[in-house]
Amino acid sequence: MRVRRIVLDLSDVADLDHLNRMLADALGFPAWYGKNWDAFHDAITGLVDMPEHLEIAGWPSFERRFPRDAAIMKGCLDSMSRQLPMLAARVVY
Repeated sequence: MRVRRIVLDLSDVADLDHLNRMLADALGFPAWYGKNWDAFHDAITGLVDMPEHLEIAGWPSFERRFPRDAAIMKGCLDSMSRQLPMLAARVVY
């Protein structure tokens, strides 16, 4: 059963390790999650049920501080929406 809504606040992300811990905790990734963008893509598309709605608070600040990683993360979420629309979260940035 999919969770209806998850709010993930990225306002205080200190570094990419912190971000990966937050993602893993919020989305229920397994303990062996690889903590990189390939692993993130694999986790959201095949390891966990994504919530119906994913609200990402603090996105503008996160995107300014980590532009490359923000683009990759958004790309992974957008890719899932195109490839697996019935399983993807509706993301609000």
